[in-house]
Amino acid sequence: MIMLMCGDTFTYDYDLSNQEPSSINFYHPHIHGTVAEQYWGGMAGALEVADETSVLSGFETHILFLKDISLSGSEPEPYTSIMDFMHGKEGNTIMVNGLVNPVLNIRPGQVQRWRIINASNARFYKLSLENHTLYVVGTEGGLLDKPYPMSSLLLPPGERADILIKANQSSKSYRLLSLPYNRGGGSMGQQVTLLTVSYQGGRVNDGIPSTIDPSAVRINPTPAKTEQLYLSMGQGKGYINGISFEMLSDGTMKSAEIHSKLGTHEIWEIINQSGMDHPFHQHVNPCQVLSITGGDSGYASFYTTAPAWKDVVVIPKMGRAKILVPVMDYDRMSMFHCHIVEHEDIGMMGLWHIMGM
Repeated sequence: MIMLMCGDTFTYDYDLSNQEPSSINFYHPHIHGTVAEQYWGGMAGALEVADETSVLSGFETHILFLKDISLSGSEPEPYTSIMDFMHGKEGNTIMVNGLVNPVLNIRPGQVQRWRIINASNARFYKLSLENHTLYVVGTEGGLLDKPYPMSSLLLPPGERADILIKANQSSKSYRLLSLPYNRGGGSMGQQVTLLTVSYQGGRVNDGIPSTIDPSAVRINPTPAKTEQLYLSMGQGKGYINGISFEMLSDGTMKSAEIHSKLGTHEIWEIINQSGMDHPFHQHVNPCQVLSITGGDSGYASFYTTAPAWKDVVVIPKMGRAKILVPVMDYDRMSMFHCHIVEHEDIGMMGLWHIMGM
């Protein structure tokens, strides 16, 4: 992580040798204690890694960047109490690519590819397109083996999804909705129209491919060890294993820690002891989900069976998840945290020390 002061510039040089093609990423500031406010104000963007397969190249593709905000005049509504951090801020204006309920045209019979990023601080989106099926073909870490048809898809903060949509209904307009979802913490979630899909133009006859990436498989290695991480909240703070992350005056950090060795696999069991869902995010190395207890049944069923690579996983309120983590990249210090970024700011973050072979 590089600290950029006002007026500074920096050129990033990325080594993508261990980055899966077709992964959907995004960037945002990560200064502890101010992440939520900067993110809330709009400092985030999409980072797309190109495909290495031609199976999806013929489809019209759109990046859909989901973001909510509340304004005070022309400025982002300020944080005014610790409850803004305990609950996580949800805005009263929901945007797709900076627009409120934009119209996306599609031709009858056309298949479009939508690469969707939840860049909201705390809002969960349960995506559903009226009268249409969502064919999930990829996640944060790359493409799946085949399309997975879904009537709805839960997308928590920080999570991304790669989907195909086929315009196979009568020619009119349809709403892409976020359905109600209770993430806890007093936020029941209301139904929201995100954008409107309008059938326009002459008919085409696109098809949903039967295979996407045949090399995408679930893995079953022997783990080097198992770690347990307990998530909790109280007294205005977030905790992992009872420790609230803190930058100390001498430059050291107080934190829950995991020590890993490159070239190994680990199982992490994450237990949520709070009454609110937490989207758990580990940097650098994506995981596969082994099990999820509680929460949205469709989410758990999909991600525990599909060969999906994830760097954000919902840990349901008073529930738990097990993830398989290959430690294959970045032999230095990284981190893991809740991607309700207010929770990260109040301490629900830990250090991941990755050691070379």
